[in-house]
Amino acid sequence: MKTATIPSVRVEPELRAEVEHLLAEGESMSEFVEEAVRSAVRQRQNQSAFIARGLRSLEGARQTRGYIEADQVLMGLDAKLALAKARKPAPRS
Repeated sequence: MKTATIPSVRVEPELRAEVEHLLAEGESMSEFVEEAVRSAVRQRQNQSAFIARGLRSLEGARQTRGYIEADQVLMGLDAKLALAKARKPAPRS
């Protein structure tokens, strides 16, 4: 497979110096940039997949009416917190 290039990016000298300072021993600027791009691509893919799963789940909940309103969930959590606080032993003096 043929390789391709990613366009060069102009940055301020301070940023370049910071990156150069962070390079691992034997690591080139190109390797650092390639890994950064790969990492950003994975992050975007994961984010897109997460959003897609959430939207599918929401649609499924709407179709089955299997969802609870946010205010009901928060009220339930508040009640659990109050119960936990009431059960907590008093601090020792």
